[in-house]
Amino acid sequence: MGNILEMLQNGFARNFITEDRYLFIVNGFFTTIQITFFAVLLGICVGFLIAMIRATHDMTGKLKIPNYICKLYLTLIRGTPTVVQLLMLNFIVFASMNNKIMVAILAFGINSGAYVAEIVRSGIMSIDKGQMEAGRSLGFHYIQSMFYIVLPQAFKNVLPALGNEMIVLLKETAISGYIAIQDLTKGGDIIRSRTYDAYFPLLTVAAIYLMIVMIMTYFVNRLERRLRNSDH
Repeated sequence: MGNILEMLQNGFARNFITEDRYLFIVNGFFTTIQITFFAVLLGICVGFLIAMIRATHDMTGKLKIPNYICKLYLTLIRGTPTVVQLLMLNFIVFASMNNKIMVAILAFGINSGAYVAEIVRSGIMSIDKGQMEAGRSLGFHYIQSMFYIVLPQAFKNVLPALGNEMIVLLKETAISGYIAIQDLTKGGDIIRSRTYDAYFPLLTVAAIYLMIVMIMTYFVNRLERRLRNSDH
């Protein structure tokens, strides 16, 4: 037992204490959080805009050209791997941009927006058409009826799916290292390459991702319960 504890202590010190290697994990953690936070915001904005366009076309038949553009966007984004999109943005679209974190935020935000759009659209279409008609009968125009009556109800229905998409986005940021970003996963990989020990850095990275996911899940569940209780 003593030998095992000594091996663990030596391994911990070699991977994290020597040469302040724990900083690779700390800096990578904050980079991952930064990318995830802003990519989620971008994805929500893009997703809601596209969902509104597509839902409006489905319900009224208007916005045919914008709807076609949105469908093309959804097909391209959902039909190609995220890592390929990240590489294309970095080496082709924004090849001259030095801010790799901004490139990653754009790539993950645009990718997430496609999935958020379909989640929100499905929520809007699940609301009874009578709700929109009731809003119009109260004197609201189409946009007011959508924002004040339909969207709040749709948001409650799709909140679990949106929470799941945010969690997926967090884990997808692990490929940021492909464009030389030192995120959490890359930080653990750098330590592994220097110590030739995969045990401590990879388990630590996995544990941190798990902790973040559990925290996100807690807040999403709490918000879901609060919205559900507000109905009573």
